[in-house]
Amino acid sequence: MLTVSLNTIKLIAPHGLYPQEHVLGNTFEVDVDVNVPDEQPWPFVDYTLIHQVVVKVFHREGQLLETFVYNIHTALKELFPMALSVRVAVRKLNPPMSGSVGYSQVCYEK
Repeated sequence: MLTVSLNTIKLIAPHGLYPQEHVLGNTFEVDVDVNVPDEQPWPFVDYTLIHQVVVKVFHREGQLLETFVYNIHTALKELFPMALSVRVAVRKLNPPMSGSVGYSQVCYEK
């Protein structure tokens, strides 16, 4: 099996549950791993296409990290049907809550 990864894709977007997040925006990071069988002809996975999918999904309106993870995962599975599995992690850096929190994260792999 071969894994193609794109990590720490940084995006600033006006997504979140709270009204101030839609005004101030949040900083997000996305990690993607696409696992394909090594019997596939080269090239396996074009990571520039992974980046395009992530950016496109983040241009849509949304509030929940789970929605972004699901939409990225679904788009990548359609784009790379030979993938054995796709892992997507979306982090919101410094989420708006009391105390010091580095990030909140939702991850999905299938």
